[in-house]
Amino acid sequence: MDEEHRENFFIELLKFALLAAVIVVPVRLFVAEPFIVSGASMVPTFQDGQYLIIDELTYHFGAPQRGDVIVFRYPKQPSEFFIKRIIGLPGDTVEVTAQGLSVAEQNGTTVDFPEPYIVNHGNGPVQNYTVPEGDYFVMGDNRPESSDSRVWGDVPRANIIGRVFLRLLPVQSIGYLPGAAVEPK
Repeated sequence: MDEEHRENFFIELLKFALLAAVIVVPVRLFVAEPFIVSGASMVPTFQDGQYLIIDELTYHFGAPQRGDVIVFRYPKQPSEFFIKRIIGLPGDTVEVTAQGLSVAEQNGTTVDFPEPYIVNHGNGPVQNYTVPEGDYFVMGDNRPESSDSRVWGDVPRANIIGRVFLRLLPVQSIGYLPGAAVEPK
């Protein structure tokens, strides 16, 4: 390769790298973030080692919803990230019993909370939790193996990174909004 072609090649390569950085960096910082599941707290919905993409944009335009699977900074150690399902919204009262969950909204309406994704039941002792404004009550889908709001309290809105948007690995489990639950009416 002569000197002129080599110089053009490196200039084109530099332009490509710069363009890729201009596109990829903002997407990675503000729109989507990769996350690898670690642990058994969300089994069978998510398995240890699965590779997920987290949607960081949606909650800038609307509040998290009951049933959403979210990734957040652990309130007791913000450098750690957890994945759980939102059960209680701000102002809700969540009643946890051996038979399941009951959620009373701030206006007094009781929401039946069917959980077809739960395979391994075991909610622990009967307890009531009132979710403060600005916080969310979260639980893992594998109740006996989950350290969640029943143990360490609610998740402040500021700690929520985003909702699970895509499952990319393993390939046979690829899916859009995996683990999505339809909120009961």
